[in-house]
Amino acid sequence: MANLTRGIDHIGITVPDIEEATTFFKKAFHAKIAYDNKKLGDEPQQGEAVEKTLGLKNGAKVIHIRILSFDNGSNIELFHFKDTEQREPVIASDFGVQHVAFYVDDIQQSADAFVEAGGELLTEPGELLGDVENGSGEFVYGRAPWGMLIELISYNPNQLDYPEDSEAKRFTP
Repeated sequence: MANLTRGIDHIGITVPDIEEATTFFKKAFHAKIAYDNKKLGDEPQQGEAVEKTLGLKNGAKVIHIRILSFDNGSNIELFHFKDTEQREPVIASDFGVQHVAFYVDDIQQSADAFVEAGGELLTEPGELLGDVENGSGEFVYGRAPWGMLIELISYNPNQLDYPEDSEAKRFTP
């Protein structure tokens, strides 16, 4: 059977304010606005059909949706909801999507831009910890202004030490 999957198109992220999140992603990662699927001020997406389609709690309203684009990689779809209970962002040990990683060319410059954009680093950048990476790069985790966990990572893909039973090479932008 042929592989019908090309790759990840986008990652959906719920934020408290799309304009503030857009500013953060622009400053930290040079994001560009592709378009708004739902403009702030338009009639909200709501009701049983939307709740079923998106798996929402009863009464939740989608009031703003925006697609951000990056030069090399998947898009991000930002969501802003109203009239629904919301929890704190997950931490790495929670089930489900727990972070998004951006491949960067210069870890320190990127970490500085992340902080200048309003993010908070959990540590200073350090050497990659995995056996496959074998010291071939650096990484750092941080939190976006709304608490979402984001990783900055940089490594030399030609220095990865894949095990013999590896079925594929890691995609690197």
